[in-house]
Amino acid sequence: MDLNAYQQAAGRTALYPDRGRNPLYPTLGLCGEAGEVADKVKKVLRDDGGVFSPERCQAIALELGDVLWYVAQLAHELGLSLEEIAGANLAKLADRAERNVLGGSGDRR
Repeated sequence: MDLNAYQQAAGRTALYPDRGRNPLYPTLGLCGEAGEVADKVKKVLRDDGGVFSPERCQAIALELGDVLWYVAQLAHELGLSLEEIAGANLAKLADRAERNVLGGSGDRR
């Protein structure tokens, strides 16, 4: 699926206060959903010995979908497209790979 098409379709299901002028709501939602992903992964470690069963993977996939929805909405609130974000991210990573600085830390490496 095209990322911008996803972003448009996701926006049709967005119901929250001051939509179009409220980056705070999708930011908080993104944090909550990312926490749910982390919690499901934690339970794989705790309950399943670190083995990701198909059922666990499907449950995580559903939460990742929610993460993607909130990323799309936050981008919309900031006037950004998912295609532009994805392209810029790949360009940044390619530049780091070319300079052999994929490892390490810091936004400006």
